[in-house]
Amino acid sequence: MNWIAGRPASDPLKGWQRVTIGVANLDLALGLWQELFGFELHRHAAGPDPGLESYWGLTDQHIARQAVVGAPGQSRGQLHLVEFTPQKHSIRHNAAVFDHCAKNLDIYVDDLPKRLEALQSAGLKFRTRHYHEITAPSGVRFREIHMPAHDDLNIVLLQLLDAAVPVSHKGFGGVGPLVTIVGDVARESDFYRDVLNLDLQHDNVLSGPEIEQMIGLPPGAALKVVIWGDQGQHHGQVEIIHYEGTHGKDLFATARPGVRGIFQLGFEVSDLRSVQRKLENLDHPFEHRRLDSDFRGAKTSIITRSPAGLSIEITQH
Repeated sequence: MNWIAGRPASDPLKGWQRVTIGVANLDLALGLWQELFGFELHRHAAGPDPGLESYWGLTDQHIARQAVVGAPGQSRGQLHLVEFTPQKHSIRHNAAVFDHCAKNLDIYVDDLPKRLEALQSAGLKFRTRHYHEITAPSGVRFREIHMPAHDDLNIVLLQLLDAAVPVSHKGFGGVGPLVTIVGDVARESDFYRDVLNLDLQHDNVLSGPEIEQMIGLPPGAALKVVIWGDQGQHHGQVEIIHYEGTHGKDLFATARPGVRGIFQLGFEVSDLRSVQRKLENLDHPFEHRRLDSDFRGAKTSIITRSPAGLSIEITQH
């Protein structure tokens, strides 16, 4: 079902505000985002958060510490980092490149060669020795390199060669696309368009030896890439990828509060009822929840999952 014709033109739900990530060591994570990338620390708290723990349905774990960080001047693309106790597994531990899950956080940079050199000098390792420069079929030119990070995250440093993106004093911008690997791009795209009201940004197929080397794919594999977000806005996008010619395991079911890695994507909207009506008309499962947290405040929200299984939180602001 297509809701484009009936959606309000003023609907503000155009990009995600936060991605929630379980971490083993909050200090280690903040060392990357604050000290190396120059992100701002918006909030920080130590100790249990009974309201948020109840909201997430945690019965055998507690929140030890949590923080929210983001690129200077950006309300979208923020990271909610949560350290749980006791520790549980990492979602992407030993995962293949093409396994189905939330995989990458794409971080904008102003000058990739310079930022790569600085991070290498700080001791960070990368998937390949050199960055790659790509021109997509749509004509978009970019440089990128993949960097393993804490809790089995995959960070992609991304320089857009024909667009200027605001950056921190360290030369790093905010989170652009959150990259999810799925089995059915069309079905996933319908959800982000029809329920979350996002705009189509790019629709490409990438292939060839350079792509295979950059990502670590078997010969002959190709990427179907569709990016959704707010037209003209680089932050808070969702990039949906299917690796053609591969068969990945479904890891979305393991991505729940309490684990390490990306387990939830958060949107904010002024009219929660309109989102509920869309979900009801599509017969898409969801539930209402009430959050009363010392750290995140009091909010009414809808919790649902994308067709592939990514947990989506939509709150009333």
